[in-house]
Amino acid sequence: MNTHPYLRAYMAGIFAPSLFLLVVLTGFVVSRLVFQVPIPIERVIVFPMALVPNLFGCWNVLYVWLRPRRHLPIGFHGALLPVIMAPAGGVAACWLGFLAFGAHGVTWFQVITAPYYLIAPWFLAALVVYYLVWKYIVGFLNQVLGIA
Repeated sequence: MNTHPYLRAYMAGIFAPSLFLLVVLTGFVVSRLVFQVPIPIERVIVFPMALVPNLFGCWNVLYVWLRPRRHLPIGFHGALLPVIMAPAGGVAACWLGFLAFGAHGVTWFQVITAPYYLIAPWFLAALVVYYLVWKYIVGFLNQVLGIA
């Protein structure tokens, strides 16, 4: 009997980002409609809501597929995902006109500017968060589903 381990891996992978993005969407809607923050959420939230859970699911499928060949702890495997997503997202955002690199920092939507010295600590924090999410949430779900 085929137990569909890749389908279970995909479902375990999409669980955490799907729940998190619902919270983020709620925050965006409240900030846009209640507090009148001039951030065009329509352009910001659609692609992450479509891509990030799918990337998590596919990344977990890759982890399950690679496991017999090369064992990398799931936390480290998950921490590699932002190393791929951040440059790809930056290139896509620049290409679509959402992001601009200036002399002193990065500007999103010609409204929010982040100095370059803040980007590295935020990226390192993202690596830590991804490591913890993959180690404790995705790893737990993989174990519950019998694919760990």
